[in-house]
Amino acid sequence: MKRKVRDKVTGYRTKDGAGVSLFRVLDNTTAITYDPILMLDSFDSKNPDDYTAGFPMHPHRGIETISLVVHGAMVHKDSLGNEDKITDGEVQWMTTGSGILHEEQLPASDKLLGVQLWLNMPAKDKMSMPEYHSIKKDEIEEIPIEGGILRLISGSYKDHKGFMGKYLPLDYYHIILKANNKFTIETKEDKSILVFLLVGDAKVADETISEKTAVKLTEGTSLDIEALHEDIQILFISSDKLEEPIAWGGPIVMNKKEELELAFDELRTGSFLKEKLEY
Repeated sequence: MKRKVRDKVTGYRTKDGAGVSLFRVLDNTTAITYDPILMLDSFDSKNPDDYTAGFPMHPHRGIETISLVVHGAMVHKDSLGNEDKITDGEVQWMTTGSGILHEEQLPASDKLLGVQLWLNMPAKDKMSMPEYHSIKKDEIEEIPIEGGILRLISGSYKDHKGFMGKYLPLDYYHIILKANNKFTIETKEDKSILVFLLVGDAKVADETISEKTAVKLTEGTSLDIEALHEDIQILFISSDKLEEPIAWGGPIVMNKKEELELAFDELRTGSFLKEKLEY
């Protein structure tokens, strides 16, 4: 049974952090439909003034942030003492768990292109130990497909295995497809799947979708993606629906209002971090 388009959201230009210009695609208004993906931001600029202000130190709890830099660079620093830089084609995966402070700086480059998504954490795991992991280029398998390549960021594709998260399964593919080519992905029927058009317009499940649009798909066992008259880059994101209550306040996502209030109380009183601040 072929998957069809259930919902679609096209990103709009806004600013976040210290003044970073980005496309906000998914947010708290789409969280139920796109469960378990909470947020999706896309960066796309050739002007360093759009992004070099970066994201100064700020808190998170209850989510995993996954940042893919297709072109450019991102420098990460956090309260666990991690410092790391990713460049073209690499990924930062941060499990915020019980609480972490981090900053993201975006050095000037000829072009910044990438995506950050927030993956919700199950209620039972939200207070887990925070962690940081980067996925470098040599850890991302590039699998030839008809008309292009599939970069396996996490999860699995056929017999191929990528990075595996601890809390929710996530099949995350960066697909680069040449113009006038069609590709079909076999899927498990009950998986919660979205795709995001990072570069170029394409036909998804027989519907033409514009660049910077996220598409939520119906259940089914296959998905058709077709590049039209230009090369495209499309992200395929598959996980399990949580179907749990969401209490969301800025950078913190919990299940109950009381848990959210506690997190902000702890920020005010200096007891937010459960792991020792290392620097």
